[in-house]
This record gives sequence, structure tokens and C-alpha cells, in this order.
Amino acid sequence: MRTILITGGSRGIGKRIAELAIDNGHRVGLGLRDVNSIKGSKVEGELNKFKKNILISKYDAINNLDANLWVDEAINYFGEIDTLIHCAGIFKKTNLIFEKGEEADIKDLWQVNVMGPWLLTRAAWPYLCKSKTSRIIVLVSMSGKRSKGQLAGYTATKFALMGLCQTIRNEGWEKGIRVSAICPSWVNTEMSNSIVTISKEAMTQPEDIASIVSTILELPNSCIPFEIPINCNLET
Repeated sequence: MRTILITGGSRGIGKRIAELAIDNGHRVGLGLRDVNSIKGSKVEGELNKFKKNILISKYDAINNLDANLWVDEAINYFGEIDTLIHCAGIFKKTNLIFEKGEEADIKDLWQVNVMGPWLLTRAAWPYLCKSKTSRIIVLVSMSGKRSKGQLAGYTATKFALMGLCQTIRNEGWEKGIRVSAICPSWVNTEMSNSIVTISKEAMTQPEDIASIVSTILELPNSCIPFEIPINCNLET
């Protein structure tokens, strides 16, 4: 049984990962911008049955103080943390030659997509080091491996996030911390609602990524993949 903190767990990929982790008997802390967003969900139902194994906390990656507050609350509740799963992220169509006033969009992209995982990892680091078999799983995106189209802002943050994953791996290796950067292309979530070039059925499904994460959580330190590209379409 692992003790896992998951960001972005109220919808999409993060929600499916959280549900499967709870089903598998792990202790799960969800950091949510809106703690009421789980009302009526499977997670709320599980919370009523397994209260000791689930913690719902207020967490917003925009707020630099929230990471420390959430980690402190989780340690007080669970006594330990051995896994982080970074799913929270935002998407904005910020071009290279952006419009006046779009600097705020770039700042938001950087804060949520890069500084959010960085600050939470920093806050949890002392506890991750204690386990010797800790996991940090990051939903990066194929946009962290290549640039397509004109999404300069989003792509720049995802490249930075991949670089952060590599450094976390270097820093944590001798401490038993293993990092996996999952890089999907199109996933059938709200973020891809405007995509018409590929059907929702042909996209990668959130539950399939959740299955990959579930497998990573069970593997030994000697067999953890670092970079996992996931394509639903052929890229050339």
C-alpha cells in the first residue's frame, strides 16, 4: 500500500488515476482547487467508506504556499508520503508572437505546469527520501518532447517540465526515488474537446493511462521506466 498525493484529481486523467489507486487499496490525498468538485463522484462515495485512506485538501498550484500546507496536512493525517502524481496542468493557445496582455497567460502556464510540480516535490522531498522506494509520476505530454503547430507558451512549459523530471531523477536516484514522465498526445478529456482531426474514440483514454500508472506503482526500483511516450496517432 502506498501513500499518494495526486494533483488534478477532480477530472480527466487525474480523476481516473485517483479512482484506480483507491480501488487498489492505496491511501490517497487529493489536492483540489475546489474541494466540492468531487461531490457526486466515485471518490466521494469511496470517501464515505474508507475515510482513513482518503484525504481531500485545498490546493491550487497558482498559490505558492499551498504545497507546503497540503504536505503538512497529509503528514499529520497519514504519517508518511511515498508517492507524488502530478496531473494538474493548464492549456492556453499562446503563440510565439503573442498579443498584448497575453503575458499573464504565459505566467499562468509557467506557474501551474512547471512551478506547481516543482514546489510540491520540494515540499514532499524529505518524506519521499525516507521510503527508499518512492515514486514521482508526472503527466508531461508529447509537447514536452517535440513542438507542433504554434503553441509556444504551452510547449515551452512542457519542455521545462521534462527537464525538471530529468533533474528530479538525478537528485533522487541514490535516495531510492524513481521518476516517470508520461507523455501522451491527445487524450479524451475536456482539454481536447475542440480537436476535430481525431475522434474521441481514437484518442488515448484516461483509464488506460491510469492502468499504466497503476503498474508503475507496483514495479520494483530496478524496473521503473523514466520516459513513457504514448501516441494515439502516427507522428512523423
